[in-house]
Amino acid sequence: MILTLVEAKKYLKGDESDTSEDLDILSLITAAEEYLKNAGCKLPEGNELAKLAIKLLVVHWHENREPIGKADKLQYSLSNIILQLQYCYEEETII
Repeated sequence: MILTLVEAKKYLKGDESDTSEDLDILSLITAAEEYLKNAGCKLPEGNELAKLAIKLLVVHWHENREPIGKADKLQYSLSNIILQLQYCYEEETII
C-alpha cells in the first residue's frame, strides 16, 4: 500500500484517533490504487506523485459520496498525473 491510513486521515483533515471510518478509508485507498493500476499507471513505492494521485482520489470519493458527483473538479489534475504515472517509470519499479 503506497498511502497509509494515517497519511490519508491527515490529508482528509480527520481526527487520527477517530477510528469510525477507518475501514471505509482503507477501502478507498485500495480502490484508488486499483483504479490507477487499471488505468495503466505504474505505482513505484515511495513515489510522491503516485501518493498524490491516490490522495486526490480518496479525498474526492470521500467527500462526494452521492452517485452523481462533481468529477469535473478532479479531472484535470488527475488526468495529468495519470499520464505521467503511465509513462515515466520503468516496469521493474512497479509494486
